Amino acid sequence: MGCQVFVVKLIMATKKEILRGLTPLAIGLLVIILVVIAIPNALQYVGRAAGVSADLVFNYEGVLGKLPEPWRNIGQGGEEPKEMIAPVVEAVKALKPEYIRLDHIYDAFKVVSKNGDQLTFDWSGLDVAVQTILATGAKPFLSLSYMPEVISKGDMVAPAKDWNEWGQVVQATIEHYSGRTQKNIDGVIYEVWNEPDLFGDYKTYGDKNYLEMYTASAKAAARVRGANLFEIGGPATTGLYQNWLERLIKYADSNNLRLDFVSWHRYSYDLEQYEKDAKQARKWAENIPALVNLKFYVTEWGHNSEIDKGYDGKFGAIHTLAGARAMMGAIDRAFLFEIKDGPGNEKYWGRWGVLTHEKFGPPEKKPRYYALQFLNNLGPYRVGVAGEGSWVKSIASTDDNGNLKIMVVNYDPKGTHAEAVPMTFENLPKGNFKITRTDFMGSSRSLDVATTSATWKTSEFFGANTAAMFTLEF
Repeated sequence: MGCQVFVVKLIMATKKEILRGLTPLAIGLLVIILVVIAIPNALQYVGRAAGVSADLVFNYEGVLGKLPEPWRNIGQGGEEPKEMIAPVVEAVKALKPEYIRLDHIYDAFKVVSKNGDQLTFDWSGLDVAVQTILATGAKPFLSLSYMPEVISKGDMVAPAKDWNEWGQVVQATIEHYSGRTQKNIDGVIYEVWNEPDLFGDYKTYGDKNYLEMYTASAKAAARVRGANLFEIGGPATTGLYQNWLERLIKYADSNNLRLDFVSWHRYSYDLEQYEKDAKQARKWAENIPALVNLKFYVTEWGHNSEIDKGYDGKFGAIHTLAGARAMMGAIDRAFLFEIKDGPGNEKYWGRWGVLTHEKFGPPEKKPRYYALQFLNNLGPYRVGVAGEGSWVKSIASTDDNGNLKIMVVNYDPKGTHAEAVPMTFENLPKGNFKITRTDFMGSSRSLDVATTSATWKTSEFFGANTAAMFTLEF
């Protein structure tokens, strides 16, 4: 835009009377200057429009540390007012999740009642759900939602009549699950509400002020004693909004409130949006010393917030693989939504689950389930990758035996882009190795390589919305 303004001003300035005063040499120089300025900007525009092909380079010696795995987190929505994971616990366990997120914990499980002016708690239903999470090998991530009817001004998404009572509910929840004399679970994460901008139409001001809710919650957490380590944060908005995230960050800092993480949801076909979100959130917090350890969680994500047939097929899986790459190293935890479909009118109905509902027989694994398993085949140590393109992205790693494990994905929301991808492997430890390509939900093929060089090159074709795992065994 700056170049265009410059050119316009220059043209306006060079009226006929000025041109008459210029020599042919001066006019020629003026034309050259304009061309030099215009061509790079034109090429930059064309490059953006056309996209950039990948030319992948993997440096075996370029180990970057432990591989970040934000995808080892998954959520279960309130599709039914009961515990939902038990019928699929073994399938979920096989995904090796670190955390499982639940919302609707108060309304679905009828936790809070009142005896006169005294709040009472029945944890039995929620305890079963939490125990099921633990049975998968994961820890619970509890979205503190929605408002118990007995303390609400209206329905389950209305504000509390008295925020002090809401604080009592939050404190009791943390003490029950994190307290060393109660459930004694280490590392539970508590998120204040779920999509407050949607469920309850809260703002960060006015009569429905989320900051009041968060204040009561953070103060309740501060009153907890004798508990294991836990986290508390929010706001789990439907997207990354400045008037929410930045205000919460600054408000927590100025009021000395505990804020361990900020969270938001992101449903988008555009994977660059995930990276932009992370950069923006960090920018809002970077100048606040008290929040130097602030974490960033995307507590729901997928390609579409609405019912979409892509969730039943391969497209959703490729989006998952590419989305995991987009958030790796930028987002601390990303909770794929969701574990299991609700009970629709048919088995496959475009719901968000990676598993179907048992209403139609034994739950079946959808391609997105296999995408999470595919990612788990990577090794524990991250290796640097150069030369990613507009469509083709990659994650490289080494396993405990020193073998390279590389995931390459070609994601195109339009479903048309195919690409032959040059792949260069540098600083290889041995000249003799076997390389195996395993296509996502497809076949494998291997090649024995013998070379005297520490560098080896090849080229691999990727059709639209495909992925493969490459293993180099030395």
